[in-house]
Amino acid sequence: MRRFKIASAISIVGALAVALVITALPASAATAAFTIVNNWGSGYQGKFTVTNNTSSQITSWRVQFDLPAGSTINNSWGAQQATSGNRYTFTNAAWNGAVGAGASTSFEFIVNGSGTPTACTIDGASCAGGSAPTTAPTTAPTTAPTTAPTVTPTTSAPTGNTPVARNGQLRVCGAAMCNQSGARVQLRGISSMWLNWETQPYAENLQALTWMRDNWNLQVIRAAMGVEPEGAYLSNPAKARGQVEQIINNAVTAGVYVIVDWHDHAAENHRAQSVAFFSDLARRYGHLPNVIWEPYNEPLQVSWTSVIKPYHEAVVSAIRAADPDNIIVLGNPTWSQDVDVAAQSPVSGTNLMYTLHFYSCTHGAALRAKGDAAIRAGLALFVTEWGASHADGGLDGRICQPEAQAWIDWMRTNSISWTAWKLDVGTDTTNLLSPGAPVTGGWTNYLRGHGPFVVQNLR
Repeated sequence: MRRFKIASAISIVGALAVALVITALPASAATAAFTIVNNWGSGYQGKFTVTNNTSSQITSWRVQFDLPAGSTINNSWGAQQATSGNRYTFTNAAWNGAVGAGASTSFEFIVNGSGTPTACTIDGASCAGGSAPTTAPTTAPTTAPTTAPTVTPTTSAPTGNTPVARNGQLRVCGAAMCNQSGARVQLRGISSMWLNWETQPYAENLQALTWMRDNWNLQVIRAAMGVEPEGAYLSNPAKARGQVEQIINNAVTAGVYVIVDWHDHAAENHRAQSVAFFSDLARRYGHLPNVIWEPYNEPLQVSWTSVIKPYHEAVVSAIRAADPDNIIVLGNPTWSQDVDVAAQSPVSGTNLMYTLHFYSCTHGAALRAKGDAAIRAGLALFVTEWGASHADGGLDGRICQPEAQAWIDWMRTNSISWTAWKLDVGTDTTNLLSPGAPVTGGWTNYLRGHGPFVVQNLR
C-alpha cells in the first residue's frame, strides 16, 4: 500500500508443554522456566520464559544450562547463543533485555536429541530461584528420561486440524499452489501493519493468532517488516528481526503459515542487507513448512529486467542455499501491479510465485486482466496485500465492496491465496480494528472499516 510506505522436513506433530523447573519462588527472584513447545521424537522445540519477580525493571539477563551427551542445539532465536562443550549460554537480545517488574520475556531453540536442560542458572542463581545449582536442580525428575518427557498440551496450539497439519509443505503446481498431497490450496489471512508503525503488537501475540485461526479461519499471517522508514529494519535491525521471529515462532506453535515480508519500495538499494537477512532466516527457519518468503513488497515504477529481476535473482539464490523448497513470492513494478510484465521474463527457479496488490476503489477489471495474462503465461500468483478501499488505504473512509467482491470471486476461481491489509487500529478503511481492541484477540465487537467484509471472506 502506498500510504505509509515513505518449522519443514521435520513434521511437527503436536504442541507440547511441560515445566521442568517449578518451585515456590521467592518474591525477589528472577526465574527461567523451561517448556517443550513441540516434540517429534528425534528432537524438540524448547523454550525458556524469563520472569522478573523483582520490584523493579531489570535491564539484562543471562541463562545457562547443560545438555546431556547426544543432544545439541542447532538453532535458536530471541537471545544470543554461546556454546562451550555441553554448556549453553543465552544472553538477551538488544530488544528484550529490559523486563519490567513482574513481566516476562522468552527465547526458543531447536534440540537434536531428547535430552533436556540441567544445572540451569539465571544470572548465576538457580533458574527456579535461590542459589546456583552445582548439579541438576533438585526439582527436576530424579531419574533422567531416556526419551522426551510425556506431557499434555496446555494451549490450543497445533493439532491435527491446523492449516499446516492439513496441508504440510506447499509447492507451486503449474499456475497455482498445491499442498503436500498435490491438491490445490487457497490460503486466506491477514497482513500486519508496518511492524515499526503498529499501534500495539497485535501481530506478535500468540493468543491473538490462535483466536484468529479458530474464529476467523485464518490460515496465514504476513509479517510486514518495514525496512527504510523511522524505527524500521535499517535503523533498528535487532528490534525488527525480533518482531519477525516472534511472529514466525507463533505461527509454528499455532500451525499456520507465515509470510516474511521485506516491506520496502527501494529494495534494490538495500540488496546486501536483504541478502544477509534472508540468508540468516532461511538457514534457521527454512526447514519449517510454515514459512513463505516475500523479498520485495512493492517496487516502484522501475525496470523489471534491469532493476527488480536481478535483485530477486540474488535474494532467491541466497534463500535457496539454505532452503530448497519453501515458496518465495516476488514483487513486480508499479506497486506490484505489473505481473504481466514480469511474466514476459520470469525469474528462473522452483516454487516461485508473484504478488499482485489491489485496492478495490482504485483497481478493477483492468488490473485483473493483467493477472489473467500472467496466469496464461504460467505464473502462479499470491495477493499478499489488498483492501476494499482507495489505494491510500481509505483515508476518506470509503468501502468499494462490489468491486472487492469481484476480486474475491476472481481469486477464488483461480485458487489465488491472499492476505488482507491490515491488523491494526486507526481511522482509515483498511484498519481492521476499532480503538480499544485488546491485543490478545476476542475482536467480535471491534471490527471496523473493511474488517467485517474481510472476516466474512476468511470464513
